Amino acid sequence: MSTTQIARPAAPVSVRPSHLYQLDLFRVITFAFVIFMHVLGATTFPQDVPADAIEGLLHFTRQAFFALSTFVLVFQYRDRPLAAGRFWRRRVPLVAVPYVLWSVIYWAYSMVTADQPPASAGAALRALVIEIGTGTAWYHLYFLLVTLQVYLLFPLLMKLVGVIRRHPWTVLAVSGAVQVAVIAFLSDPPAGVDYTTTTRFYTTLLPYQFYSVLGAVAGVHLKTVHDWLLRHRWLVLGGLVVSLGVAEAGYFSNVREGLWPELASDAFRLYLIPWFVAAIATIYLAGARWSEGRRRGSRFVSWAVDRSFAIFLAHPIALALLGPLIALVGDGPGAPWTTIVVYPATVALTFVIVEILRRLPVSRMLTGRPPLRPAARVV
Repeated sequence: MSTTQIARPAAPVSVRPSHLYQLDLFRVITFAFVIFMHVLGATTFPQDVPADAIEGLLHFTRQAFFALSTFVLVFQYRDRPLAAGRFWRRRVPLVAVPYVLWSVIYWAYSMVTADQPPASAGAALRALVIEIGTGTAWYHLYFLLVTLQVYLLFPLLMKLVGVIRRHPWTVLAVSGAVQVAVIAFLSDPPAGVDYTTTTRFYTTLLPYQFYSVLGAVAGVHLKTVHDWLLRHRWLVLGGLVVSLGVAEAGYFSNVREGLWPELASDAFRLYLIPWFVAAIATIYLAGARWSEGRRRGSRFVSWAVDRSFAIFLAHPIALALLGPLIALVGDGPGAPWTTIVVYPATVALTFVIVEILRRLPVSRMLTGRPPLRPAARVV
């Protein structure tokens, strides 16, 4: 969730020096898919085979944002010293405070809308403490908990910048091997390790560390990565198509063998790793091409980037409030019209909620951004 406003790099690169516009479009595209994934899950049945085939692909969004967050941080600090205490004091509250407040908001919403009230106020409060500690107050808040882990470990990562600069492929190979081992364990755990245990890993950095390392390597070697992607754009697109085929083949093979579609499409599948990397590269490439052209729609992109953190935080409550619309369309035209209708409605309602939040005095605590000021009148 880091800002894309970044410092001037030490060496000239083939992008604008004061602002990496390609990251703005990267962020907007990825957030659009985040909302779509959650709408798709809310408007289809859990064991809908075609819907889960799509949903599995959409998990690239979390990997993309961990790569983006680490990329921005490393690019900012790659050529200047980092004071860990100062970094933590500046960065951690911008995520930790909204995380706690939104955990309380979603906890309260779940209490109000639950079919059965909690046994006691004490039980409800204990549930809140556990949910804050585990990132489970709502289905998307784990992301902030993992982001905080990235921030806490970032000073240690910066001590490895020299190694990343000299041996990027070795660093990626080691991280990739760890990633494969972790995902293999999570997708096919040993006997005695149940699914409930493995799902707890998704609130830790471990299953996403490769994508953070990928972002770090790209942040150190931006010019090389940027130029290579532009020169080899057809290879990147070809990799996207091939990895898409691999991902879907793996999914349908697992479903045919009897694995629940919901499990076959979760993010912890080995056959999704090439797709995640290809999707990240393709979206960066799209942003790079856009940033070096006329940047059509740049005003909307800038508006959306400024509100992106708040959009991420608020869109699940918007989707929950649209429950009656989901039921109405689902009982009428049904799929796929439920998803088609509910998606733009969720986006629109989220924008309304975010605009209200950004105008409140507590905007910084709820959105990580200062309150919007009314436009000055021209006399």
